[in-house]
Amino acid sequence: MTDQIALPFAWPAEEDERDFIISDANEAAVRHLEHWSLWPVMATILTGPRKSGRSLLGRIFAAKTGGRFIDEAEDQDEERLFHAWNAAQADRKPLLLAADLPPAKWRIRLPDLRSRLLASPIVAIEEPDEKLMGALIEKLIQARGLAARPEVVRYVQLRIERSYIAIGRIVDALDEAALARRRPITLAVAREALATMGVTEDTYRLL
Repeated sequence: MTDQIALPFAWPAEEDERDFIISDANEAAVRHLEHWSLWPVMATILTGPRKSGRSLLGRIFAAKTGGRFIDEAEDQDEERLFHAWNAAQADRKPLLLAADLPPAKWRIRLPDLRSRLLASPIVAIEEPDEKLMGALIEKLIQARGLAARPEVVRYVQLRIERSYIAIGRIVDALDEAALARRRPITLAVAREALATMGVTEDTYRLL
């Protein structure tokens, strides 16, 4: 199973935020945040898919460094971002901006903000690798008060697309199927859950 380790800036998080699972998909981003004091400027842009844990990682980072975290930065007021970036440099407290895409793909009207963001490091959380997929499916199932044998988790993860959204959808479907059948998550329940997502018995995602 994927290691569930306390980050170097671990904090007493909320009940559903006790662990951030580190894998190849997010390790580079985590290590970059560890060494924030070495950043060329006191700001970084963190990109990654929705549901990838980027918001949790950002909150952990801000809580332990005394810095600031702004999520969905591409949709925020540009003056706010501009002043936050400048304040981070003046106070030497790191600013972390999370977004779907890097700033070069944002629609930025303020030239001074654009130049500052383009001068900031960018790190990315990638779509989940196989190891992370299995660990997240298992963890989300357990969060529902359910359980599934490793072979059932493996069966499911090989038949859904490699994305955080798909992981959330299959766990929702497994929960509903198990509730409807009033039984644990077995292979039969997993097949039923996959069918609700339009996945057939013989579907097998190539690694």
